[in-house]
Amino acid sequence: MTIEKHDLVHEFPDHQHTIRHLKMNDRHFAKLFEQYNELDTLIHKMEEGVEPTSDDILNEKKAERLQLKDALFAFIKETEATQ
Repeated sequence: MTIEKHDLVHEFPDHQHTIRHLKMNDRHFAKLFEQYNELDTLIHKMEEGVEPTSDDILNEKKAERLQLKDALFAFIKETEATQ
């Protein structure tokens, strides 16, 4: 079974330039971006069985990742709307 990547560049390939700009120029975005990547890495390890977990915890982490992704996407859209 192949585990899907969920990093922001794969999730939002049309917004790479904005993501890069925000990572370098917005501390809050950069912090959320880092949290998202750390969570995505943890979820990936859980799905591969490297990091033992229960289904409940895995689902909680996926829900957290989705909330972060939504917040990051809102940042991206807001930035693009003002450019």
